[in-house]
Amino acid sequence: MSLRLPQSLFAAKTDPFDAGLQTELMAEQAASLGRAGTRVETTLAALRNASADDRPAALKAAADAVWALFIQRELMGQRNQKPLIEHYGIPKEVLARLGTR
Repeated sequence: MSLRLPQSLFAAKTDPFDAGLQTELMAEQAASLGRAGTRVETTLAALRNASADDRPAALKAAADAVWALFIQRELMGQRNQKPLIEHYGIPKEVLARLGTR
C-alpha cells in the first residue's frame, strides 16, 4: 500500500487579486527607491559643487536624502548599506551626520 500526500500541500494557492496587488506594491517600491536614489545623486552633486557659504546647507540636504534612502531600504529588508555607499560615493562627512562610519 502506498501513501499519497494531500494535494493541498502542493497546490499553489494564488489569488489573482492578491498577485496583482503584490505586483503593484513591488512596482511602487521600486519607483520610490528610484526617486530616492535620484534625490541622493542630485544632492551629492550639489554638495560637490557648493561654495564655502552654501556648503552647510548642501551638506544637510545630502545627509537628509541619504538618510531617507537608508530608512526606505531598511523598511524593505535591505539592511546592508555598504554597497549603496560605494555606488553613490557618499562622502564620510555625510555619513558622519548620520551617525554611521
